Amino acid sequence: MKYTVLSLFPEICDTYFASSIMAKAVKAGIVEYRALNIRDYAFDKHRTCDDAPYGGGAGMLMLAEPLGRALEAAGAGSGEHPRVIYLSPSGRPFNQALAKELAAEKELILLCGRYEGIDQRIIDTYVDDEISVGDYVLSSGEVAALTVIDATYRLLEQVITPASLEEESFSGGLLEYPQYTRPEIYATMYGELRVPEILLSGHHENIRRWRLEKRVEKTLAVRPDLLQTNDGGREAYFHFDDEVLKIIEQKRRENTARGKNERD
Repeated sequence: MKYTVLSLFPEICDTYFASSIMAKAVKAGIVEYRALNIRDYAFDKHRTCDDAPYGGGAGMLMLAEPLGRALEAAGAGSGEHPRVIYLSPSGRPFNQALAKELAAEKELILLCGRYEGIDQRIIDTYVDDEISVGDYVLSSGEVAALTVIDATYRLLEQVITPASLEEESFSGGLLEYPQYTRPEIYATMYGELRVPEILLSGHHENIRRWRLEKRVEKTLAVRPDLLQTNDGGREAYFHFDDEVLKIIEQKRRENTARGKNERD
């Protein structure tokens, strides 16, 4: 996978690619990275990349000409070209499914906005996807670009052990189960906190079942929208097997009964 980042502040991304697991992936040749400074494609001696928007309004807008030149230098344009992503709060929501889709690409060009955004003509001409990493506004498109990069490169073969990806949050439509490590008994000002006994039992099937139930509990409590049902009563967003569906129904009944008891 090759990542090409277009930015006014490429040094923000440089450090990321030189650190931790990403640095190992780059060294192993699994990931390739280059950063283009948009200012290098400006026309004037001051390397101006922004101006006031037509029609008035607060803030500045990134100029079309330096952006267009930078994108073309990166390989964007007519014919077959790498997928161009503009990070924008106005884009479609970024999620794990989209991360998997993007991870299948050979190259991504990520355009980092600043200020009030970029000239719409750049979006209309060069951009394949506008993507938002959340329902909030960031001052840095670089932060959003790194979010997309981090979520996609870890899905590449040989970057992370496949088993580590199987039961994490959003895999199979559920959030991750709680995890514990040493010490077995953790002494705090609130008393002794123990690791759940089932995790010490060595009974693999019981542990598997407990973890699955905890995944359902967490998802129902924090992200019930992931478990919305369609008209047929099956889960709409993911194809859960019968075991998971039965646990979902059981936990919903328990939650309803608990709420009723609390009201009484």
